[in-house]
Order: sequence, then C-alpha cells, then structure tokens
Amino acid sequence: MSTLRLAVPSDGALHDSTLSFLDSCGVGVVRSNSRRYTAEIRSLPGVMVLFQRSSDITSKVEEGSADMGIVGRDRLLEMRREDGDTAVVIDSLGYGHCELVLGVPDSWVDVVSLADLADLAMEFRQLEGDLRIATKYPRLVGRFLLSNGVNYFSLVQSSGTLEAAPAMGYADIIADLSSSGVTMRENRLKPIVGGSILSSQACLVSNKAALAEDTDKLEKARVIVEMIESHLNSREFYSITANMKGESPEDVAKYVLEKADIAGFRGPTISKVYAMDGDSWFAVTVIVEKSNLIQAVDKLREAGGDSVTVSQPSYVFQSSSTAQDKLI
Repeated sequence: MSTLRLAVPSDGALHDSTLSFLDSCGVGVVRSNSRRYTAEIRSLPGVMVLFQRSSDITSKVEEGSADMGIVGRDRLLEMRREDGDTAVVIDSLGYGHCELVLGVPDSWVDVVSLADLADLAMEFRQLEGDLRIATKYPRLVGRFLLSNGVNYFSLVQSSGTLEAAPAMGYADIIADLSSSGVTMRENRLKPIVGGSILSSQACLVSNKAALAEDTDKLEKARVIVEMIESHLNSREFYSITANMKGESPEDVAKYVLEKADIAGFRGPTISKVYAMDGDSWFAVTVIVEKSNLIQAVDKLREAGGDSVTVSQPSYVFQSSSTAQDKLI
C-alpha cells in the first residue's frame, strides 16, 4: 500500500493556522514530538505529513518528494516551474491572507503611484544607475514591474528583514508581503497606488504526475480534498429549523416553497412534531446561504414559526467535487 505524503509549513505564519485548519476539516495532524519532521493523520491511515520550510514546499511537490502540499500562493507562483507537474487543487483555503506590495520611503513625497515610480526609475537610470529593489520574490516583482512600464531597475534578493533595506542603504525601495501595513509604517515606508503585486493566501497543491500513476495515493488524496472542500463549502450555509402549525406536511411545504426567502437551498425538510398539546405541529428545516440568514429567520417567524434554531453544518458535499477533478 502506497503512502501519500502531504507537506505542511514547519515555520512562519502558516504553521499554526494550517494545523488548526486541517483539524477543523476533520483531518487533524498528530505529531508525537515537536522536533519530529513527520506526523500522521489518524483518521486517514497511509498518509504521512511532512513538516517543511514554507519556502521549500513548492520544490518538494515539484520534484515528487511530497505528493501534496499546503503553501502560500506567493511562494507557489514564485517557485514553481511553468512546465512542472504541480497543480493547484484548491486555490483559496481561507487563511494566510496577505499582499505582495511595493514600499517606498515616506520622504519620497512626489512618488504616490506606479506611474511616478516608472518616471523616477528613468531618472535614476539617467543620473546614478538603476532603482534598487530589495525582495524575496524576484520573479514575481520583475514581471510585474516590466508589465507596468517600470523598465529600469535592479533586484536585490534578500532573505532577511526587508523593511530596513532603504535605511541601511543597500536598496532604494522594497517589495514584500504585508498583511496590515503596520511594519512598513513603523519603518517609514508607504505603499503606492497600483503597487499591489499579488494577493495571497494558503492553497492546496498536488503533483499530478505522482497521483496519476498511483491509484492508491490518488484515493487518499481524494479523501483529503473532499473533506477540505466540503468543509469550506459549509461556511457559506446555515441550517434553520422552526416548529410550525399546519394541517399536513404538504400544506406547510406549499407555504414555505411560496416564500423564496425561506425555501432554502433545495427546499424544506418537514417532519411531524408529536406535541404535548395535541395540536398539529411540524418541524421545518431549510438550508440557506449565510447572506440570507436573518431574512429567512424573520420570514419563518412571520409565518408562525416557533422555537427557531440555527446551526452551521460542518460539511456540505455537493453532487460532484471540483477540487477532486483538479487532482490529476
């Protein structure tokens, strides 16, 4: 029996949030020792979890050392080969949000937009050399600048703290990840209009070649993908149950279906309530989108609904899985 290898971040902002996310999906990671670089998912025998540096996960999946991985979209797009075997299975896991942005010194009062930066880069070229940009993402930054008319620059690749680069003198501006902008402001840097290079969050990727040639691995990957996708789907829906009087289930169903706000995802589920007062009561359950929750509750109460309860499902499995289709 083949072992499916899932790589997850061992460091950085995605480490704890990835473990919490997998646990919420019902595929929690069990690690016997914090110093071990392997772990298991007890609900899925035959799956090995590999703890890898965030910067290495894309290459591990690319080379086949891992069959699947959870990585930031920024790392994926910077590191993966254009003709490689890495496929994005789920591109938005809902956490790890950040932006890759350009940051220029506050003292550059005349530089407020990308167009201003393009003009300044040309002046640098004419007077003293190229505009120097410190970044950990030379591939993404270079493409972005060239496609937006900033033609004269040199990239200073750095793995350290970038915000200090202009003050230290080895770069003029930076291009780095930012989630709140606080660190940039504290280091006297500012964003510019049009200077957002990429919006990123955690995503799930796979080595499509490795899975295509091993049906055992593919089946384990399918289970993981289904659990994650259905859990993500569930975040958009609520289950509402209300007790309503009526002559029959058909009468109650007819009334509910006439009200678009409370008809639910596919229609109501109705069951008889054996009330102690002897009246004819029915429990009506509908699944509604999060955005329609309060409206649906109000309509049920207006229709005589009593004891309205609301819960959120842990999983919503659709008739087919979009993410599963992307595995290979």
